[in-house]
Amino acid sequence: MTPLSLTLGYVPGGTPAKWARIWAERHPEVQLQLCPVAAADAAAAVRAGTVDVALLRLPADTSGLAIIPLYEETTVAVVPTDHLLTAVDEITAADLDGEPTLVPLDHVVAWADAPGAPVDHRPETTEDAIELVAAGLGALIVPQSLARLYHRKDLTYRPITDAPTCPVALACPEGSQSAMVEEFIGIVRGRKPGSSRGQDQPAPKRTAREKTLAKQAARAAAGKVARKPGRAQRGRR
Repeated sequence: MTPLSLTLGYVPGGTPAKWARIWAERHPEVQLQLCPVAAADAAAAVRAGTVDVALLRLPADTSGLAIIPLYEETTVAVVPTDHLLTAVDEITAADLDGEPTLVPLDHVVAWADAPGAPVDHRPETTEDAIELVAAGLGALIVPQSLARLYHRKDLTYRPITDAPTCPVALACPEGSQSAMVEEFIGIVRGRKPGSSRGQDQPAPKRTAREKTLAKQAARAAAGKVARKPGRAQRGRR
């Protein structure tokens, strides 16, 4: 019998470890397979069924997919540690005006009017571009997670305060989902164990005033019950 499994694709810089740990705790009988995918291929992998669900970056061709927005990444500029821009903690787009910039073929930051002067050579991957940054050929604009993923001692990065952010989302096939996919989506959304989408909402907590009035009513009712035997006893005397 083939063991049950769920395949999660994730793009470079994606961090599914926390979800994988929670999944293993709640569903040890179902293996969660982690599958690295290129940013440009993530959406297509879900449509093709290569992965059941994917952690990807937007914008992307999401036709036929259900998209669950997760968070927005800060956009940064990767530069050598001795670069002039490292004199400050964060920069603006204007600080990159005229600066040689590297734009790899797998570039993921959607910034139509990005600053800088793109060099003629386009590296194949972001990882290749990092090597060229270290060689002093230009700066690289990436989501912060990619700057951390390809960290080197001779490089650093600075947030670009007025740059567009880089959205990250979870994608799965559009339409009815399998129970395992629904369960994984629940984990990503922070759903507690045993809860479900259709579960009735818990009764709202009472306010302090409502609690006080309820106690007063309970004491009043108890007092009436206590007084009735006394009147009955006086009537028998």
